[in-house]
Amino acid sequence: MPEKILEVKNLNIEYDGRKIVKDVSFEVNRGEVLVILGPNGAGKTTLLKSLIGRLPYQGEVKWYVDDINYLPPQELFERKNLPPLSVEEFFNLKDVSGTDIINILEDVGLESSILDQGFGNLSTGQFQRMVISWALVDEPSVLLFDEPTAGIDLGGQETIYSLLHKFWKERTLTILLVTHDMSIVWEHANDVLCLNRKKLCSGKPEKVLTPEKLEELYGAGIEFYRHDHGRSACNTS
Repeated sequence: MPEKILEVKNLNIEYDGRKIVKDVSFEVNRGEVLVILGPNGAGKTTLLKSLIGRLPYQGEVKWYVDDINYLPPQELFERKNLPPLSVEEFFNLKDVSGTDIINILEDVGLESSILDQGFGNLSTGQFQRMVISWALVDEPSVLLFDEPTAGIDLGGQETIYSLLHKFWKERTLTILLVTHDMSIVWEHANDVLCLNRKKLCSGKPEKVLTPEKLEELYGAGIEFYRHDHGRSACNTS
């Protein structure tokens, strides 16, 4: 039997008197990759923040683990308004050993000499890898990623998703991921949650992501094509 790791029932979130998320319920099992899909303004970021208690909500959110790490939207990767920390100072915000830090940096393809570098001196690729290693260094059971590749070139996107897939396999991670990239859904998702303020669909991608459901989710004008493995997909840009 699958081991339940998260249970959400009748989740409602309001902001300034406006309902952002309405009556959303779903479950996540250990080791799954749940991709959350929806147009801009659908409530995806609000949902993730509510799941970790950063936003008030009505309903029930029940985690069966407490070692959860969250990485915010792409602004982090653009390094806007980040404090002038070195990489070492950034890692020292967590209670982990120097050996653990060096090991995880090596696991993502970075040398320990990067610890002396400031955020602003890192290349985009180095910063992407460093942030992933920071999220993983204390060995969480669950990672929440909010559009980590928006605004990043294709090579950078492949780097992030290949690293996530590597650690997902090695550590039996549970991942909740917000993305617009349908190729990631087909390649990595066990389940999807289609959200546009309310739940429009959930389940296995190959069963619930029909052209009709995607058009309902993103609206008219979606370009559909056949995925390499025979599945329907779309261009949401």
